[in-house]
Amino acid sequence: MIKQISITFIFLLILSSCSSTISTSKKEYILQHSKELKSDWTINSKEWVLKNDTLTGNGSLSPWGVLVSKKELPKNYEIDFKVNMTNASLFEIMLNLDKGKYIRTYLYQIDQNIVIGDGMYNKKDDSYGKRGGKTLFRKPMELQNNKWYAVKIKVLNNQLFFSVDNKTSLECSLEKSNLNQKGKLGFITNGEVKITGLTIKTF
Repeated sequence: MIKQISITFIFLLILSSCSSTISTSKKEYILQHSKELKSDWTINSKEWVLKNDTLTGNGSLSPWGVLVSKKELPKNYEIDFKVNMTNASLFEIMLNLDKGKYIRTYLYQIDQNIVIGDGMYNKKDDSYGKRGGKTLFRKPMELQNNKWYAVKIKVLNNQLFFSVDNKTSLECSLEKSNLNQKGKLGFITNGEVKITGLTIKTF
């Protein structure tokens, strides 16, 4: 019996490590250590560092600071974290990045909105029109530098739910809005931003 349990555990461990998604149905993914940043994400060490459980990104108007996962998000998932735009006007969560297209979910200080949009990303080109994209949905929210915000993103049955501090939220259908239904996770900033408590759960 013990031998059978051990074999099952090893099989699940192998299955988890070989999974093509950043999270599996057997566990939740929590970014806590620098070795996970190196193994699970495509990074530029000048743009993103992980220290004391805090992920810090640095970008500019050109180039943006970009961080992209090496594995895809699950089909149904929930992402939770806290973010502080210490010196940035734009912080963007790239969802379902695939073949240069992704879902834009972001906090935008200039317009004082949270936004869902249809984005494009060309990792070799920082020029205008090669990154970012059109706005589909927006909602006003007061956004400040040096303030922590709790972000929750949920995709379930192709329905996207995006909320900040559990009080301002947007929702849309991926299918009806012609948005990607699979792909990787990424982050974009045009200044300094700090992220802590990044957790990805699978449904």
